[in-house]
This record gives sequence, C-alpha cells and structure tokens, in this order.
Amino acid sequence: MGKVTGFLEIDRQEQKYQPASDRIRHFREFTVPLSQPEVERQAARCMDCGIPFCHGPVGCPVNNQIPDWNDLVFAGDWEEASRNLHSTNNFPEFTGRICPAPCEEACTLNLEDIPVAIKTVEQAVADRAFKEGWIKPEPAAVKTGKTVAVVGSGPAGLAAAQQLARAGHTVHVYEREPRAGGLMRYGIPDFKMEKHHIERRVEQLEGEGITFHYGCEIGKDVEFEEIHTRHDATLLCTGAERPRDPGIPGMDLKGAMYAMPFLVQQNRRVGGEDVSTEEPYWAGGKHIVVVGGGDTASDCVGTSFRQGALSVTQMDIRPMPPLREDKNQFWPYWPTKFRTSTSQAEGAEREFSAATLEVVGDEDGNVTGVKCARVDEKRVPIEGTEFILKADLVLAAIGFSGPNMDTYIKEAGDNLELDERTNVRANTEDYKTSIKKVFAAGDVRKGQSLVVWAIREGRQAARSIDEFLTGSSNLPR
Repeated sequence: MGKVTGFLEIDRQEQKYQPASDRIRHFREFTVPLSQPEVERQAARCMDCGIPFCHGPVGCPVNNQIPDWNDLVFAGDWEEASRNLHSTNNFPEFTGRICPAPCEEACTLNLEDIPVAIKTVEQAVADRAFKEGWIKPEPAAVKTGKTVAVVGSGPAGLAAAQQLARAGHTVHVYEREPRAGGLMRYGIPDFKMEKHHIERRVEQLEGEGITFHYGCEIGKDVEFEEIHTRHDATLLCTGAERPRDPGIPGMDLKGAMYAMPFLVQQNRRVGGEDVSTEEPYWAGGKHIVVVGGGDTASDCVGTSFRQGALSVTQMDIRPMPPLREDKNQFWPYWPTKFRTSTSQAEGAEREFSAATLEVVGDEDGNVTGVKCARVDEKRVPIEGTEFILKADLVLAAIGFSGPNMDTYIKEAGDNLELDERTNVRANTEDYKTSIKKVFAAGDVRKGQSLVVWAIREGRQAARSIDEFLTGSSNLPR
C-alpha cells in the first residue's frame, strides 16, 4: 500500500488535456502528464483495503500487482516499480493510454467515486522506464531449438512473441500490414496513442531475437499449411476484424461506409504511408453521422473533427445511462453509466434511444441524410417519431463479428473448428485449436475485446506453447 492515511489527505488528480480547440488541430497525444512528485502523491492514495479487487480477476485481466507498484512509486523506487509492472504486463505504456481502466472501477475508493489514479501511475512508470533506459532487450541465455510462428502482430501476438522468445524459442511473426501493431497501429488514432510507442517495443523484440515478416498474409501470400509445416507450433493472433453488418438500407450509397477503412486510412496518412492510390475518405467540410456508441465510434468522432468536419452526430440505440451507477449493484464490476470520451467532448452531438432506419441519398447516389426514429425500452422504433439528420458521410461503427474468413480460415476448412460466433475455437486452459500444434489467442479466439485482454491471452498462450514444446514452463500463468 501507499501512505497509510494518503487516501484521506490527498485528493484524486488525473492527467489534464489540452483544450479541445487546440487538440483538434493535430493528431498527436494531447494529455498533459502529472509531475513526478504528483504521481508519487497519487500512488500514496492506494490503501490497505484487505482484498485489492483492482488486480484481478475482476479489475485487471493481466493481474497487475497494483498495490505493490503503487507502494514502490510512493517510496520513490521507480525502477523496481517498473520491474514489478513488467512482470505481469509486457506493454504497460499501451494499456496506460488506451485501456478503459476496469481496475479503477474496482478500486475500493471508487465506492466514493474517488478511485486511485491507477492508469495515470501505470503510464508514468512505463514512460519513465523508457526515459531512464531501464527497458532493454532480454534475449534468452539458452535456445531450445524450437521455432514458433505467430500470425498477427497486435497486442496478443506481440505479448506471446516476447514471452516465447524469452523462453528460448525462435519466434517468427507474420504480419499482413507493412508495420507491426495490428489495430493498435491502424485502428486506434494517434491522438490516443502515438505509434512510436509500438516502434520502440518492436525494436526491443527484435533485440530479443524475434523476426518480423511484413506484408505477409497467411492464406493469401503464404499458404497456411506451409507455415504449419515449417514451424514446431503456430499461434493465431489475427484479431476480429469483420465488421458487424448494421442492416441499414442505403449503406451502398456513396458516402456511407464502415468505420475501420475510414480510421485505417487516416492512420496510414499520419504514419507517412502512401494512400494516393486509395479512394479518399475525408470528413473535412462535411456533416458526419456516426452509428454506434462504442470506442470505435468515438474514434471516428475525434478523427472527423481533426479532418475539419462541420458537425458530428453520434447515434446510440441504447437509452442514456445514469450519470452515476448504483454501487451496491455493480461494484467492483464495470458499470453502465454515462461517460463522455475526449472525442465526444470536442463537440459531438449525441442521440440516445435513437434507431438508424435508413441512409438516404440524392438521385446521383450520394448520401444526403440519415432517417432515424426514437425507440421504446425494447429498442423498437416508435411510430411518428421519425426525423432526418443531414449527413454527407455516414460511418457504421457497431462492433465486430469475428475474424476475416477469406484467409487461412478458408484454406484450413473444416480442419479448423470455429465456435458459434465464428471465432477460432480454443479454450483458456491450453489455447489449442482443433489442428495439432496450432493455438489461438486474443480477439480471434475471444471475440472483440480490450487490449489488456489480448495481452493476457497472448501471455497465457505462450505458456501453453512452451509446455507443449518442452514439457514444462517457467513462464507465468
């Protein structure tokens, strides 16, 4: 724990943000970090709460030892805090930026709505570790002679690759895109996490002996069977990229599209990749309607404002949640309550209890608006409540329904068993699929989820593979 009476004496402080009028002019991160002394004060608020729900299984999927590293930060031993943090989380600078922090919802102090600023401390520890040079490649002293293919370089693939390399295996990561990171790089905007954070981790992983093969899609550029035969084990970490169909008439109009192509193209622009051969997706000078109420929809909102949108309206079929949850009903679990993302705070209009009935257009096939209606408690449109929102660009962001099917999944056919949601079937005990020496972890197995869950699954799958290859494992479970 931190200071015994810290939670009584010190008020909760969070990172500040640049004003919205300033930050929408660029795609860089816009948080203003707390000073080192203030971070230590915030760590001091961690209390001796008996059962620290914050660090799992309720609060933290990777079981971060949150009270321990809070105490170390409070004591000024940041280097040991970094070692402790990295013992459970390969990439705390990722989660410190883009995790929604279920640990803070599970904090005992959240019963009074003043949880410890866990996410802020985590990011500060990780950032200082890089600044001080504490994070270095840790290649294995002894090699096992076994080779592992990791398909996909999102958080699950990167975490698994690092764990396996440190266990002494030769690891090859196969990535479809020209750079590593998966949707952390191409889906999450830079204003939430700049991509140099990924680059320095890739440099560390390469220093640990991991080989990256870019522009290599398994099932298209290279046959799945070839990868399967070439390596002693294969881990599938290709994510859940197939967008959920909104079922809205008019999605074939020019100006109506799924969210991910819009976000990916902008991330390519920011990253300096050539997008000149692609059809440009641009919100500048347009009225934007975003269908969906989740993180992807919020990312579309922030990206649209930075491109110069005239207006952004976000449609959510769910009713407006309460401003404050019933602690007796939800705590320490993640509650449904009214939340405003930094992107929404930049000027978005939000429509709750509103169904998107149809995208409407002109005689030339261009989007001109969205027909909507209010819904009842069963989400059924109420007759007579219809209204039309002006729109030049409509972005559907209602989640993902599973992995892309026209890849190695198609090639493997019936040999690779899928679950009822079309995810690759594998349990959480050994992460084995229906194909011998093939494993699956992350969103491709679990379905759309959080980065922190992907890191957990990558770590756990790595241990299972290590046991499969050598008969035992010292990797943490």
